[in-house]
Amino acid sequence: MCGIIGYIGSKPVVPVLLDGLRRMEYRGYDSAGVAVVGPEGIALRRSAGKLDNLEKAIRAQPVDGLYGIGHTRWATHGRPTEENAHPHLDCTGRIVVVHNGIIENYLELKAELRVQGHEFKTETDTEIVAHLVEREMRDDGLEHAVRRALAVMRGMFALVLVSVEDPEKIVAVRNGPPIVVGLGNGEFFVASDIPAILSHTRDVVFLGDEEMAVITRSGVQFTNFHGRAVSKTTQRVLWDPIAAEKGGHKHFMLKEIYEQPAAARDTILGRVSLDRGRVFLEELNISDETLGSLEKVTLIACGTSWHAGLVGKYLIEALAALPVEVDYGSEYRYRNPIVAPRELAIVITQSGETADTLAALREARRKGARTIAICNVVGSMATREADGTVYTHAGPEIGVASTKAFTSQLVALQLLALYLAQVRGTLAPLEICRHIAELLEIPHLLEQALKAAAPAEKVAERFYNRADFLFLGRGINYPIALEGALKLKEISYIHAEGYPAGEMKHGPIALIDEQMPVVALAPNDRVFEKMIGNVQEAKARGGAVIAVTTEGDGRMAAVLDDRDVMLPMPETTPLLTPILLTIPLQLLAYHIAVRRGCDVDQPRNLAKSVTVE
Repeated sequence: MCGIIGYIGSKPVVPVLLDGLRRMEYRGYDSAGVAVVGPEGIALRRSAGKLDNLEKAIRAQPVDGLYGIGHTRWATHGRPTEENAHPHLDCTGRIVVVHNGIIENYLELKAELRVQGHEFKTETDTEIVAHLVEREMRDDGLEHAVRRALAVMRGMFALVLVSVEDPEKIVAVRNGPPIVVGLGNGEFFVASDIPAILSHTRDVVFLGDEEMAVITRSGVQFTNFHGRAVSKTTQRVLWDPIAAEKGGHKHFMLKEIYEQPAAARDTILGRVSLDRGRVFLEELNISDETLGSLEKVTLIACGTSWHAGLVGKYLIEALAALPVEVDYGSEYRYRNPIVAPRELAIVITQSGETADTLAALREARRKGARTIAICNVVGSMATREADGTVYTHAGPEIGVASTKAFTSQLVALQLLALYLAQVRGTLAPLEICRHIAELLEIPHLLEQALKAAAPAEKVAERFYNRADFLFLGRGINYPIALEGALKLKEISYIHAEGYPAGEMKHGPIALIDEQMPVVALAPNDRVFEKMIGNVQEAKARGGAVIAVTTEGDGRMAAVLDDRDVMLPMPETTPLLTPILLTIPLQLLAYHIAVRRGCDVDQPRNLAKSVTVE
C-alpha cells in the first residue's frame, strides 16, 4: 500500500506534494520521492526511510517546477532503498511514473524490454511501466501511450505519469487500488486518498476500475482504458481534517475493519497464478527442497496473532499434511522446546518487534530450526532475523485492537499452506488452482460480510450492559471464538471466554443463565448440526443466543426464538470460513464498546506493539 500525489496549478508545486505525502505517510514509510517538471525537464528527489529524509534532501538541494507527482512507498518488489524509491524514469529521463499495486507479469515484460535495448536501474516492478510507455510513445499524446502499455500489463495497480514529451499533462490510471481526483479553482490534484488533498479542495471524483483521468490546467477528461469517455459525478467531501484521517469513520478501528477487503486483496496480489495453479512466495529465501523435506512446523505468536496460528495449524495440516504445533511466544523459550532436525518455525507478528515473539524466534534458530516471519512491517526486526518472510500488506494499523492485520495473517497462512502443499506434492495443480480461485473471492466476500454492521449495532444495543459473554466454535472456527472473545475484552472491558463448543458440557455450561449471552459460530459446514445441538443446550439453560451463521440458511432460524438474534456471514469453503466469521465479531465488539463509552482506539492498559517482556 503506497501513497500517490500529483498537482498542476498556480501554487508552488513542491510544498503541495510534500504536504500531500505527509498526510498519506500512513500508507507507506519505507521511502519517498517527488518529480517536478520545469523548463529544463524533470527534476527528481528521492530518499530511503521516512518522509523527513526526503524533506532534508530537498532542503539540501532545492527543486521547483510547474507541476509534479510524488510518492510514499510501502515496499513490495525491491528493498526499501533510495534507488528503489519512486518516482521512476524511463531510459531517456523524459517519462516518470509513480505506482501503487503490483504488475504481476513484470518479469516477462522486463526480459522483453531488455532484449529491445532498455536498461533498468532498480529492483521494482514499477520501473517497467516507464519503459513500456517510452516504447509506446508516438505523436498522439501521453494518454495513448499509456493505453497501449496497459494492454500488455497484468495486475492490480494505480499509476500516475508525466512526460516532457507531452507537457502540462498528468495521466492517472486505476485498476484496483484507489485514485481520487481533486477539482480546485484553476488547479487539479490526484491522490491515493482524500486526506492528501482535503486542505486544497473538497470537490473530488473517484476513478473506477479500468478508468483513466487526463489532467491539464484547463480541466480533466475521464475515459476507460479503451479511450471511450466516462461520465463521472463530482462529490463534495464534508469531513473535517481529523475525520478525513479516519476515512470519515468515527474511529480508526472502524476504518480498519472496513479496509479488510483491500488488505486481503493486497496480500494476495502477485502471489498466485490461476493459469498455472501455482503460488509464488519470493521472500521465503528457503529452498523448495528444504521445505519439501520438512517433518514438523511450529507456529509461534502472541495475542491475536496466536489465534491466527491456531487457524494456520488446521490449514497446514489439511493442505500440506505436516504435523503442526502452536506455541505462545511468551512461553516458548522457557520450556526448553524440542526442535526436530527438519523443523520450520513460523513466527506471526504484525509489528515484527514483539519482544516475546522475537525471543522465541531466536531460540528456534539457536536450536536449528529454519524460520519464517509472517509480518506486516517491512524491515522490522523479525523480518531481518528470520530466514524468510511472508509479508502481509494490511498497511499501518492505528487501532490497538488488531482487525485487518489479523485477517491478512489468515490470508498469508492460506498462501503459505498452499505453497507448502505445492512443494511437498500433497496437492495436484488442479487442486491448488481450485483453492486459489476460492481465495481470490475472499476480498469480495469480505465486502459482503461488512453488511453485518447494521445488525451488529442492533445486537450491541440489546446486550452492551451484560457482564459476561461465552463464545463457542468448532474445528477451524474455534480459534475465531477465542478471537471474538478477546476483541470484546480488549475494547469493551467485558469478561468474555472463547471455548470449543464440544467442551461446553465439560464446565462452561454451568455458567449459562439468562444473563449470559452465548455467541455461537455456526457456518454451513460439516459440524453445523453439532453446533445446533450446542445452541439448544444453551437455550435450555436460559441463555440468549447470538448465532453467527451462513446468510440464507434457515436451519438456525428454526431453532431460535425472540430472545435470540442472528448475524449473517457469506458462504465460502470451510478452510476460508474463519476469515469471514471474524467480521461480525469485530463489528459486535466495536459497537458494544462504543455503547459503553470506551476508548475504542486506545483501550486502557494496552499498547499496539509489546516491545518489552
